[in-house]
Amino acid sequence: MNVVTGAFGYIGRYITRRLHELGEPVRTITTHPEKPNPFGAAVQAHPYSFDQPDRLAASLAGADTLYNTYWIRFEYGGATYQQAIDNTRILFQAARLAGIRKIVHISVTRASLDADLPYYRGKALQEQLLVDSGMLYSIVRPTLVYGVEDILVNNIAWLVRTFPLFPIFGDGQYRLQPVYVEDLAKIAVASAQSTENALIDAIGPEAFTFEELVRLIAARLKPGIRLVHIPPGLGIALGGLIRLTLGDIVLTRDELRGLMQERLTSDQTPNGESLFTQWLADNHEQLGATYTSEIGRHFKWRQRAL
Repeated sequence: MNVVTGAFGYIGRYITRRLHELGEPVRTITTHPEKPNPFGAAVQAHPYSFDQPDRLAASLAGADTLYNTYWIRFEYGGATYQQAIDNTRILFQAARLAGIRKIVHISVTRASLDADLPYYRGKALQEQLLVDSGMLYSIVRPTLVYGVEDILVNNIAWLVRTFPLFPIFGDGQYRLQPVYVEDLAKIAVASAQSTENALIDAIGPEAFTFEELVRLIAARLKPGIRLVHIPPGLGIALGGLIRLTLGDIVLTRDELRGLMQERLTSDQTPNGESLFTQWLADNHEQLGATYTSEIGRHFKWRQRAL
């Protein structure tokens, strides 16, 4: 038995699919157990129950491996990084109590306790909690994860489709190495077989500057769109105007700083096989056809459930 946190979400869903392809049973722990279950009776859903650790441990009982994707992209609606870290501690303690053999934890490249960005420092604190737990673990650190359900790449494409200009923050020469979500799932599931602790970056085989990435998308969706270089601060201000219109946070200041610090890159040898350029060619007709709201996906559902 495997437990995947957030199997109805993005990365968790692909990990669950991969496990099912291998004939392995899965149950999930999720913030929204009442959401439509894409796996039907094949995946039983339990709530996180962070306020009831014994109940949380019971939902993990009998499982061999816990795949943990739990985290928040930004602080909003009362959800904070500190709360997410505290909840992660409770989850790992419950896993130990339940007799979980190994935890496969999804983090992010260049997470660091010294990071000046709360997202990356928080991810490093999650990792430290796992290391200090004494449990067997694999920490898998993906770069920018893309796929048809992705938010960031999809919304870049939506902006390209929607507006006559696209802003490039600063010089646009900061690099990223996108990894396909199915490749990430394969790497995560394969890492569960190891009997040793591991720290693995999940990296796609192609690297681009941010401007190159936008130009690739634009060439497929709207050839000839004008790319305009603007100061990063102005870009965040424009994002604030879009937020007022869409009711969503398109890109945070810290996310932009992380991009410009090239945190979505790795010094390790790429272990993903899928080419972003080929995926873009295969999926460009649906990419960016509609806007995907982070708040709508993760926060408003919670409010509707309450």
